[in-house]
Amino acid sequence: MANRELAELVSDTHAMPRVSLFQPTHRSFPDNQQDPIRYRNLLKDIEASLGEQAHSAQVQALLAPMRALAADEAFWSHALDGIAVFAAPDLFKVLRLQRPVDPAVIVADSFHVKPLLRMLQSAGRFQVLALNRRSVRLFEGDRDVLDEIALAPQVPATIDAALQGEVDVSRVPAPPAEAPRSGGAGERIATRAGTRSGGVHRSHHDVKDAANLEVERFFRAVDRTITEHHSRPSGLPLILAALPEYHSPFHALSHNPQLLDASIAINPQALSADALRARAWELLLPSYEARLAGFVDRFGAAMPVGRASDRLDDVGLAAVQGRIDTLLVDAGRKVPGHLDRDGRVSGGDLAHAGTDDVIDDMAECVLRSGGDVVVVPSERMPTQSGVVALLRY
Repeated sequence: MANRELAELVSDTHAMPRVSLFQPTHRSFPDNQQDPIRYRNLLKDIEASLGEQAHSAQVQALLAPMRALAADEAFWSHALDGIAVFAAPDLFKVLRLQRPVDPAVIVADSFHVKPLLRMLQSAGRFQVLALNRRSVRLFEGDRDVLDEIALAPQVPATIDAALQGEVDVSRVPAPPAEAPRSGGAGERIATRAGTRSGGVHRSHHDVKDAANLEVERFFRAVDRTITEHHSRPSGLPLILAALPEYHSPFHALSHNPQLLDASIAINPQALSADALRARAWELLLPSYEARLAGFVDRFGAAMPVGRASDRLDDVGLAAVQGRIDTLLVDAGRKVPGHLDRDGRVSGGDLAHAGTDDVIDDMAECVLRSGGDVVVVPSERMPTQSGVVALLRY
């Protein structure tokens, strides 16, 4: 999930009511057998929260896809560690989460995204494209966990889906036919050297060229659709995992700005997801550290000229005013309190149900105004306040 998608959830463009549901789930049997039961109980809580509204046609239409999810056996049998479900009259979104979340149901005039912010905005998240001649798979995760994710419908999962019959050997132009020699010797030689289709001679070179053209078209289709439907929305670095002979041709034709030069040169089918994660993180670590160093350098350069701040009051005001380009958030820090509409920060106690985390409130504001939020390990933060704001002006 990307800043763009989080910004969509925190925007004020969707119709009301807006429902947010969070639930821990389980990856394996028998623990996952109770997950749909717990989900149905949360649906009852939603209906209770909606009260009389629950009987209206609009709300029944809102609840319909949520109820359908409860009956989707394939979904529950392939769960990760948690789910987040967002529903409005004009939106339905389900996210599989790689970290557990506390069960919660919120019916309000805005979506509740705080549990997602620190989980999905980590600076160390990445994707791995596992590719061979016949198929494509996509993984997403971080230094600790990597899971396969569903491909967008536009992404061809196989070479046949990509080509849809556009290329086959019979369409490769044949060399000009030669008159057979006397006695048929030429006929016999041609038959040994190649194959025939409809009486037209096809050499081994023709067949090889056709196969190479198919692979190239497949790779182009994969690159185009992965870029458009996964890399651009997520903004995550992409690492190619494929046999060594596929790296040069794929990188040569790729137009994906998120694709890293470093690659995993092995058949990805030979690696478990955890082994793939370990190899990917080893490759990503230098660029990850360089990115964090870049944020620190930007902060150091911007602070003396008033284009950065780490003061909670100043950052809160800038967040509400939409002046933050990039907000760095300490992964291990929470500040209990409230951020009001005027940008004022007040204290509080996280033990009280009505108390929010001020840092997460700031992050929501930044996403709503089109800025970036990056969660950074505590030891890599340039200050101790828990936030660093790089300002637009």
